[in-house]
Amino acid sequence: MKIRVVSSREEIATLNPNERLVHLTFRPSNKDIFELVESCPRIEVVQLPKSYMATVSNSIKMFFQMQRIQLIEGDIWGHRKDINEYYAVPSSVIENIKEMKIEGKTNEEIEKQISGESKLNPEMIAYILAKEVSV
Repeated sequence: MKIRVVSSREEIATLNPNERLVHLTFRPSNKDIFELVESCPRIEVVQLPKSYMATVSNSIKMFFQMQRIQLIEGDIWGHRKDINEYYAVPSSVIENIKEMKIEGKTNEEIEKQISGESKLNPEMIAYILAKEVSV
């Protein structure tokens, strides 16, 4: 699973229309959000750093709900955009999630444990559980 890291407003227009997960490293305006959804009609998740989540307007939150787009708080730790524009969720994380699911652990237990081990936040783990793990 790959997350597209977008570090400037100017990049939004150049995004692949098939992007589903996007992490914005800048504080987006309402216009930026609308442009993002227009550029990527299949988008499912927008992730923002914690410091930017507080500035997201209620109208954008409602817009995301209407479009069925998840707004997730979180960071991409240790990613270097100059090397790769995508952050790849390590396959070991997905394998650990699958193993824990087979062991019968609840989603909440998996989210808590994996988020502590991988630095991914629980909401992203929940998304991975819903999309990647079919047990």
